[in-house]
Amino acid sequence: MSAENETAQHGLSAGEYIAHHLTFFNGTGAKQQALVDWSLINYDTLFFSVALGALACLAMWLIARKATTGVPGRAQAAFELLVEMVADQAKGLIHSAESRKFVSPLALTVFIWVFLMNAMDFLPLDVLPNIWAAIFTGMGHDAHHAYMRVVPTADINATLGMSITVLLICLYYNVKIKGFGGWAHELVSAPFGTSKNPVLAIVLGIVNFAMQLIEFGAKTISHGMRLFGNMFAGELIFMLIALMGAAWTGFNAPSLLLFAGHFVAGFAWALFHILVVVLQAFIFMMLTLVYVGQAHEGH
Repeated sequence: MSAENETAQHGLSAGEYIAHHLTFFNGTGAKQQALVDWSLINYDTLFFSVALGALACLAMWLIARKATTGVPGRAQAAFELLVEMVADQAKGLIHSAESRKFVSPLALTVFIWVFLMNAMDFLPLDVLPNIWAAIFTGMGHDAHHAYMRVVPTADINATLGMSITVLLICLYYNVKIKGFGGWAHELVSAPFGTSKNPVLAIVLGIVNFAMQLIEFGAKTISHGMRLFGNMFAGELIFMLIALMGAAWTGFNAPSLLLFAGHFVAGFAWALFHILVVVLQAFIFMMLTLVYVGQAHEGH
């Protein structure tokens, strides 16, 4: 019996199930163009991240539009608490009031956006992928290859894309606050300083510049990898818990124990994951503020 027939008759194995849910929907099967490799684009990550970003902006706009100076509603009161929290954090890290006019709303948007992307992990694992597979079947395609991952922050391309954007903002403020000449001097004079000796000054300049590049690279990579690692691990654990429930073979002791473990572990992990989702959004926002704040200060 071929593997395809076996899969059709008995369903996916545990390994195949996890591999299927860890595969992105991209243009691998599409006809390649001469100048563009469409298989490099994860369309599910792109769609959900843009859609949730638009949803975050829409929610903030609706709450701000209905804001009143009188007794606030629940949504306005919760949003005001969130705005004040972000503003207080920004004020403690960024001392330029002019910069905070842009950075504080940016940090608020980042927090809400990342939170919404993380929260996609709470959806039942197979709901959206099964809907997508049904659409594929209706279009005459093989539903087995209807891949979809709904948690954008579990894609390293998305998290590194956000961290690189934060890096670009930091570079902008380095030049804006210190001037291009001042920042260029800092690149070759910090952290080890410089020297009046020309040869030693050149050596220190090279070492300082290398250390600066390492610092920028380490901060950017760790910023994106931290969020990705936590959300990917959470997504994988939900898949493993789902497999426990899928192991039902009838009313026997092993099946009952696995189903009970599936229920208890799923409930416990969902409760714990609420903390992870909020905490990772907060950490990403705080690191954004920290790095932008560092760009305002000299070594």
